[in-house]
Amino acid sequence: MQFQGSIVAIVTPFKGGRVDEDALKDLVEFHLASGTDGIVPCGTTGESATLTHDEHKRVIELTVKVAGGRIPVIAGSGSNSTEEAIALTLHAKSAGADGALLITPYYNKPTQEGLYQHYKKISESVDIPLVLYNIPGRTGVNMFPETVARLLPLENIVGIKEGSGSIQQVAELIHLCGERLAVISGDDAITLPMMALGAKGAISVTANIAPADMAKMTAAAASGNMARAKDWHNRLYPLHKTLFLETNPIPVKAALSLMGKCSDEVRLPLSEISRENKDRLKAALTEYGLL
Repeated sequence: MQFQGSIVAIVTPFKGGRVDEDALKDLVEFHLASGTDGIVPCGTTGESATLTHDEHKRVIELTVKVAGGRIPVIAGSGSNSTEEAIALTLHAKSAGADGALLITPYYNKPTQEGLYQHYKKISESVDIPLVLYNIPGRTGVNMFPETVARLLPLENIVGIKEGSGSIQQVAELIHLCGERLAVISGDDAITLPMMALGAKGAISVTANIAPADMAKMTAAAASGNMARAKDWHNRLYPLHKTLFLETNPIPVKAALSLMGKCSDEVRLPLSEISRENKDRLKAALTEYGLL
């Protein structure tokens, strides 16, 4: 399966400390109506690190159920424990997810060989399309393009969400892995330059609040209409910047709250957005026309 276009890294809405299932259902329907090309529940933006295993499983099951096969669901199922990642990925498959997104193990700081063995074992343990996820700013480890290329013989590894922020690394990745692997942007602000090099789309934070426009930008770039894509990029760029004024997903949840989509509640150790940044966020949303 080829994952492409604007794939939302969806937030997990909370209400009074619990997952707000009604708000989550409404958000999934919002994306279906807005032309989003895929949904990632329980990623970093979904606060997977502070969900219990039961909550994690429930969020994935609910997303799959509401999506109802109308849109691909790529379940976040990564962990810094290989066995735990396998267990979560097995659950994603049993829940009916179309694929799984697997972040590089965080904190452990594995070597390139350790990363290779980690993904190889998951690939051999669960027969589901797998998307690797490289984001060294979050995990403390950068997976090199050469390591990704070593994994290409494992046929169920179908993509990588690349969030290193390095255009040169993206170029190397596409050079080594070509059409065999869907390279997907993990950084909204450089999705367009990544797509100019051959990336297939984005797993996007901004798509939470401007899903139709992110879908239009990635579709224009994919069709080769770079002038149109550039117009959308320039329009969206202030949102990309504003949504990272504080640690993701603090600003995007605050934005969704201002838009009336869900509460701005995040789980400790994340905390509520500062008053100053909330004012800047509100100004950006108003300027864009979302408020």
